[in-house]
Amino acid sequence: MAGTAQAHLVDAHCHGVYPGELGLGSFEARLPGTAAPGTTLFDSPTGFALRRWCPPLLGLEPHCPPARYLARRRELGAYESARLLLRGTGVTAYVLDTGEPGELTSPKDLAATTGAPVLETVRLEPLAQQVADTSGTVGSFLANLAEAVHGAALGAAGFSCGDGSAGTDGRAGAEEGGEDTRPPGPLEVRQAAAAWLSARAVGARPADPVLLRHIRWHAVATGLPLLLRYGAGGGGPRAALSFLRATTGLGTEVVLLPDAPHEAAAADLATELPHVYVGVGRNPSGVLGRTPFGKVLYASGAGGLPELAVTAARGFLSELGQAVAERVRAGEWSAADGRRVTSLVTADNARRVFPFEQGAP
Repeated sequence: MAGTAQAHLVDAHCHGVYPGELGLGSFEARLPGTAAPGTTLFDSPTGFALRRWCPPLLGLEPHCPPARYLARRRELGAYESARLLLRGTGVTAYVLDTGEPGELTSPKDLAATTGAPVLETVRLEPLAQQVADTSGTVGSFLANLAEAVHGAALGAAGFSCGDGSAGTDGRAGAEEGGEDTRPPGPLEVRQAAAAWLSARAVGARPADPVLLRHIRWHAVATGLPLLLRYGAGGGGPRAALSFLRATTGLGTEVVLLPDAPHEAAAADLATELPHVYVGVGRNPSGVLGRTPFGKVLYASGAGGLPELAVTAARGFLSELGQAVAERVRAGEWSAADGRRVTSLVTADNARRVFPFEQGAP
């Protein structure tokens, strides 16, 4: 659709980028997927998208050989390459999840590199791990954890947590049956914390469902947005239905970040519950077919290589443009409808959920 390619994106969930120089092997190791023996990840959908969209941003022809591309990257240097790539994504604001392991750029560094506003969401699991590493007793851990979550809220734009179904009693779909939706009681929390602290290795993150539910409710109490990530395992978003219902009207917006198999369930929850949204980093057409358009956000999940931010943004805009254009051509939407949906999904919805300053690009 005309105008979609020019859309300004707000990325509602991403990670920092690796700031160092990379050789061919170390670069390819950071691409998604696993190559068969004797093949390369440059021969993959991501690899082809990278070779199409990234070389022109560094002054090369599209589809140039990987070795030529990486030589140009080294010639420019890691910082300048990241600057050119990230400023070519069309993303004008970021919500950065700072919980990924590794030496990735901080919100301040990403803002300097991109020239765009960057808000931070704090990941709850590593926050709890850090508190546990410096707390000597169960009582001090629980007190310090509450203080850490509410202290983080003073400078953060939200919190993120893994598979929301982990906050149940461990049975897939348990919350859908109405169990374990409210904050766990003090004795239950203390027992769970004691068991985890006694069994954990230094640096381990919490996995106990009671403890995770306790931490999530601390985040809800701050009133900041809560991002729930859903990977291939776990019960999926429907398992968190009762938790999501229990948080209705408390002032916390919840953004579901599903992988592809869970997108339909997340879209249905966003349709059902007023404070629930769904973030999509791939083809949004399926979600747009079943969700109010004011509930869909662009959320790339990209990080590590700045090239992944480029390919995610270009792919998303292309798929969104095709989906919108198809509706307009079929007469289902007017051209003005298409432009409004594009604006909502690419930026406007994210700016309503997250506290970007008014007037920011």
